[in-house]
Amino acid sequence: MVNATGYRVNEVGNMLGVSHPVTSMEHMYFLTDTMPELEALDFRVPIIRDPGDDFYSRQEKMGLLVGVYEQGCHSFGMDGIDPDFTQALCPSDLDRCLDNMERIFERMPALAEAGIHTIINGPITYTIDGAPLIGPIPGVENAYCAIGLRAGIGEAGGHGKLLAQIIVHGECEWDAWFLDPRRFTRYANTEHTCLKAIEDYQNEFHYHMPHEQRPAARQARTTPLYPVFERMNAAWGVVNGWERVLFFKPESDFVDEQSYRFTPTKAVVAREVEHLQQHVGLMEVSGFNRYEISGAGVTEFLDHMICGRLPREIGKLGLCYLLTEKGNILSEATLVKLAEDRYWWGSAAAAEWHDRDWLKRFMPDSVTLVEMAATHTILVVAGPQARALLQSLSPRCDWSAQALPWLRAQQMFIGHAGVTAMALSFSGEPAYELHVPNEQLYLVWQLISEAGRDFELGYFGLYATESMRLEKGYLHWKADLIYEHNPFEARLERFVKLDKDDFIGKTALLEQIERGPRKLLVSMTVDCDIACAHSGDPVFADERQVGTVTSAGYGHRVQKNIAYAYVDPETAAVGTRLELGILGERYAAEVVEPILYDPENLLMRA
Repeated sequence: MVNATGYRVNEVGNMLGVSHPVTSMEHMYFLTDTMPELEALDFRVPIIRDPGDDFYSRQEKMGLLVGVYEQGCHSFGMDGIDPDFTQALCPSDLDRCLDNMERIFERMPALAEAGIHTIINGPITYTIDGAPLIGPIPGVENAYCAIGLRAGIGEAGGHGKLLAQIIVHGECEWDAWFLDPRRFTRYANTEHTCLKAIEDYQNEFHYHMPHEQRPAARQARTTPLYPVFERMNAAWGVVNGWERVLFFKPESDFVDEQSYRFTPTKAVVAREVEHLQQHVGLMEVSGFNRYEISGAGVTEFLDHMICGRLPREIGKLGLCYLLTEKGNILSEATLVKLAEDRYWWGSAAAAEWHDRDWLKRFMPDSVTLVEMAATHTILVVAGPQARALLQSLSPRCDWSAQALPWLRAQQMFIGHAGVTAMALSFSGEPAYELHVPNEQLYLVWQLISEAGRDFELGYFGLYATESMRLEKGYLHWKADLIYEHNPFEARLERFVKLDKDDFIGKTALLEQIERGPRKLLVSMTVDCDIACAHSGDPVFADERQVGTVTSAGYGHRVQKNIAYAYVDPETAAVGTRLELGILGERYAAEVVEPILYDPENLLMRA
């Protein structure tokens, strides 16, 4: 079943017990009478889009069609839609567009003398981020949708092709996560969607700059520490509805620039990284996707789902990868064995419903999955003083490398609060993840904060983590890890065990290995001091495009501008000189070893 019902999407969705994050906005345009200025021309005037005055225009016969994105916009159908509203329009109301009209007449003076022939005002569907929902409906078997399209005729062919491939083959030829309905989860109710739709409508022609955080419908999901970090001048971003600290502003009135180039935030992040590297830092990871998976046969089930080895010992954890049935990368997860028949699953916050639906598709009746993203939060304590700080809070617990070695998990106490501690680091420094029930999160933070005064405790955010993970060669789901590539192309062969019994995608992966890689993931350093690359930027060799950037940023500890990209195999060797297209210019780049900071992982193992 495919829901492709336009502005009636939620009437049909409700029949399935689903509320889709789609709403509608009234959109108005008008057609002029015949204009002598156009009759005098022997060519059609060009299509115009004016992002400053929020209008567009195109020639319609010998008049103009002019559409307006007014600030005083109206939503449509929030309180229900009349069953008789078919092939119908909303009442016209050009008065709410008067501010725009004055500027439009200044831009095109001939319009001021033109008569208005027709005013059209009808509903257009919107989603939270402006992109449609094309793919499986979350939590409903054999149900799909093609909804939230603002330009249905213009987009229909491509979206129809993608949806047909997903229905028939389970995936399409390109990684279409930016269209996947599962990218929005339970926080995305209709009211939330409407607030974001209004914001998107009002910014229709305004560029969404890198790292721009727009204000509508915020604080949809927060942890008990949100007010604490708000008082500490946190700059916030949103991950799957969760507020997450990006960095801490040096002053309360600090304002970052919106730019494709480096901004003043670069220096702020550098100080967070330096403090962590020299002392100890704390970060809250809100919304981390977590399941508890347990029951008879759970080990066999999970072993079939992943292409590598499950942790075999209780307390052991490991990084695991799931493949599509075509042998490409589907997801990445950290699995922790807590008991013989009980595991914790951890993956990207955005993967909450993506991973759940995939696991439940194959899960036997004897296995249960409990979602925990909203019940627990991670506090990361990282840096050379991390162990000493935690030991000072746990006199009866042993935080030594012998008692809690790297890639191990153990139940510990922070004061009188029980936490699940994992010796795991995405910064490359000695670090521990504390998985804390939310009802004790404030207590644990308070104890660490007070004890941290003796250890020069600092705080860091997501931007610092991004910088450090690039230096360590760690990959980002749905940026570097996409299902257009298999794990060998992503240089993850150490996580694949081809000698194990059958796993999902194994046969197809073997066929791909025999055929050889189409692309290979490389890490590069870039000779550019004004900006980092952005996802989608081109990679060139001898004037020929050989690849595309997946993620990039500045590595503050190694003082390098770093970019990851999938490139043609013949250009993937370490030492190969390439060029990156950044802001319309070419910059020299060199393929380097993937781990630039502490390549032997000595710091994390210490």
